[in-house]
Amino acid sequence: MPDFSTQKRLAASVLAVGESRIWINPDPEVAGEIADSITREDIRSQIEAGNIKAKPKKGNSRARYRVRAAKRAYGHQKGQGRRKGAKGSRSPRKVVWMTKIRALRSNLKELREEGEIDRHTYRMLYRKAKGGEYRSTAHLNAYIKAKGLTRSD
Repeated sequence: MPDFSTQKRLAASVLAVGESRIWINPDPEVAGEIADSITREDIRSQIEAGNIKAKPKKGNSRARYRVRAAKRAYGHQKGQGRRKGAKGSRSPRKVVWMTKIRALRSNLKELREEGEIDRHTYRMLYRKAKGGEYRSTAHLNAYIKAKGLTRSD
């Protein structure tokens, strides 16, 4: 079988794909005809004749990824040995803070609207939350209970 490197290069250029994706008909009867094709015009005529084609793109299967992602969603495969990057890079400090402060503020708002706390207490607790005094809504509620800040009507 003759060397079709020039034909492959030209065909790749004409079809706008990589050389590895070029298929040339292995039939010995057509080989001489393809070997004589040395211009782009010749290559185009061979493509039309079906002697040169572009192989389809190969895709990577996502099946294994989906299985792994499902396990991770469940909490598996997330151990120490799997982690790269600092704690703050896996869940940025700002995102952690935003999640926490939104929860605290909505909790405070709820308590104020239900009449559990008055507006002065709300303001004081709001400022303390902003200052980072409470770890969580549970911590905030425990503080309110311990200090007896709820309205006892």
